[in-house]
Amino acid sequence: MTEIPEHLRKRAEEARAKAAAQKSEAAPAEAAAPAAGGDAAPSEAESKIPAHLLERAKAARSKAAGASTGGDSGGGASVTPAAATGTAVLTAGPPVAAGPGGHTQRLLTVVKSGSIQDVKASPQDKVHVWPHLLSIEFVAALICLSFVFVFSIFVNAPLLELADVNKTPNPSKAPWYFLGLQELLAFFHPMVAGVLLPGIGLGGLALAPYIDRNPSQKPEDRKFAIALFTMFLMACAVLTIIGSFFRGPGQLFVFPWTKGLFFEL
Repeated sequence: MTEIPEHLRKRAEEARAKAAAQKSEAAPAEAAAPAAGGDAAPSEAESKIPAHLLERAKAARSKAAGASTGGDSGGGASVTPAAATGTAVLTAGPPVAAGPGGHTQRLLTVVKSGSIQDVKASPQDKVHVWPHLLSIEFVAALICLSFVFVFSIFVNAPLLELADVNKTPNPSKAPWYFLGLQELLAFFHPMVAGVLLPGIGLGGLALAPYIDRNPSQKPEDRKFAIALFTMFLMACAVLTIIGSFFRGPGQLFVFPWTKGLFFEL
């Protein structure tokens, strides 16, 4: 059930108190009217009777007075039906608590729905996985596959010769996507370089959505997430470049423009 606002309750209580006061004031006036003679016609503002009915009542009253005068001279008293009708019209007035025009129905107020209940729909920022997300991922996969296919046609990437257990190449480098981790081995213990630091990096990226809960998609509003990912990406890129182009025989630091390039795809 809808709750009625407080200001409407106060307005209704004031209207009821005003109607009760008017009724209590009008009751003594109605009791005093028959004692005063009963023929006194109320004014138009008090009785709310239309003007043409008042005129008709006055004509009937004057006609009844003339007929009663003629009846007294003839030895009898008679009351015409018109006089009786005029008296009935005068005595039958609207109720005390009636409104303008004699109407007894009143409209309290018209309350708009917005002041009681909120009908505005909240925006939804969620979409279905199919087809909105999967269709985009499918197109991206097709583009990547097409690029690799065309790249393999124009770029020759042959396999190396069979490995010789008696001859280890120097330097022996991991594939390019592991060169960052291999570069960390030159600075830290294998447990730190191979387990602790990569675990911290991946764990930080996994916890980033729970730390930075800003729903905005603007880069200027996502400074923490962008800074964290930039640090991770730059660290991987720098370590991979150093391990690829700046490490020579014995994993020693060399300059590629003086010692040559010790790196193969």
